[in-house]
Amino acid sequence: MSETARMTKAAGVVGAATLLSRILGFVRDVIVAWFFGASLAADAFFVAFRIPNLLRRLFAEGSLTISFIPVFTEYLSRNGREEAFRLARSACLLLSIVLAAVAVVGILLSPAIIRVIAPGFFSSPEKFDLTVLLTRIMFPYIFFIGLVALCMGILNALGHFAAPAFAPVLLNLAMISAVLLLSSHLEKPAVALAIGVVVGGSLQLGLQIPFMIRKGFRPSLRGPLYHPGIKRIAVLMTPAVFGAAVYQINIFVGTLLASLLPEGSVSYLYYADRLVQFPLGVFGIALATAILPSLSRQAVLNDMEGLRSSFAYALKMVFFITIPAMTGLIVLKEPIVRLLFQRGAFDAATTRFTTEALFYYALGLWAFSGVRIVVSTFYAIQDTKTPVKIAVISLLVNIVLSISLMGPLRHGGLALATSIAAVVNLILLIQALKKRLGRIGVRDILGSILKSTASAALMGCGINVAALWWIPKCAGSTWHLMILVIGGVVLGSLLYGTCAFLFRSRELAAMIEIVRSNLRKNDDALGP
Repeated sequence: MSETARMTKAAGVVGAATLLSRILGFVRDVIVAWFFGASLAADAFFVAFRIPNLLRRLFAEGSLTISFIPVFTEYLSRNGREEAFRLARSACLLLSIVLAAVAVVGILLSPAIIRVIAPGFFSSPEKFDLTVLLTRIMFPYIFFIGLVALCMGILNALGHFAAPAFAPVLLNLAMISAVLLLSSHLEKPAVALAIGVVVGGSLQLGLQIPFMIRKGFRPSLRGPLYHPGIKRIAVLMTPAVFGAAVYQINIFVGTLLASLLPEGSVSYLYYADRLVQFPLGVFGIALATAILPSLSRQAVLNDMEGLRSSFAYALKMVFFITIPAMTGLIVLKEPIVRLLFQRGAFDAATTRFTTEALFYYALGLWAFSGVRIVVSTFYAIQDTKTPVKIAVISLLVNIVLSISLMGPLRHGGLALATSIAAVVNLILLIQALKKRLGRIGVRDILGSILKSTASAALMGCGINVAALWWIPKCAGSTWHLMILVIGGVVLGSLLYGTCAFLFRSRELAAMIEIVRSNLRKNDDALGP
């Protein structure tokens, strides 16, 4: 199988698992809202869960995985599986010790941590005590999810993507089950959510182990505590942690500025961001996850021509998918928001303001996804400093634009600033990558973008005509809204595919060929 076919197949696996996880995540949010609403218990849980979740985002799933894969792949290619597995066992042992220590310290210092991140809770002893209790219960989650991130790196480098991608589904299922089965039997029902988080983390880790054994790697606490490759992983990981911190600062600044706007602005941005994160996770992040092992392998073999080709293919493919997704979100923004959120306190005015934020966020969807691809390429060539430097520049751009645009456009200005900053980030990253790799096929990429944009524009016109005819029928009817949204997605997919075919899009041809190849393999497997 070629690298491009391998990447596309892996992206399909990760994307499908992410789609299932996002759907269950939405169900989880609905159930939590149903049981706890905006109560004291809900506030306590969300603050308590934010702490291990922040540690996960800073040190685990992002920075650890993308720092481990290039080094592990290099040992795998140059020194053989046994030496690579020695590195992995050393990483498992050392990481287990560090994460266990972090969990113990976190449990002991929970009261002090809550005073820092939620000082307003201290005035309410009941809320403060509950938050501390939930934090202590959930801190072991960082132990499980940190090891899950390492297992993800090992399995992805060995060509297996399904188990790591499916792991978040187990977390959502565990939280949903805990609320439904335990909350009514506990003196403090919110404790059920915390238990669900820890159980979900252990299930996520347990899912990885059989697949690692099948790949020939047996996790063990025996082995060297230190391996020379650990230092290289740490060197790569340090800038990655700073990059993740920049992202979190970006979110914090956006929330801070939104809090200065009229009431509800933070919520409008939150709901709109949730909708944009759906296609970003299913397509952009999935493809970025899938390409890192392939690019790392090509970098280790010094196959720079292959690496350039794989990078260009991945970037064109992510634009081929996210540009029509962006168009669909823009054209169907109001029906989507009405269908998913407009009920109870979420009235027509809230829908209107949320659709404004969604419009401006959606404009940057292609750039958000493209950034993920370019950053993965930098990590594959073991350059983690350049993305961080450029991320700092884009953060400053975002802050300046947010302050400038929040006056005339209010919360929409903050969303637009985020999208423009993502475009700046992507352009600077591509320029920096071109300096590192030389020719990266910019002209070919631009040609593909033009075809995708033209196809998406025609698709958008077709959906808009159909929506204008159908929207008057949707007054007050959830079923009509559902038909409009689902019908718009189906019609848009058909129109986009037809236009891409007429424009002779190579990305469409590549996807069709991979599907045919998989079907032929299935037929061969079922044949005599």
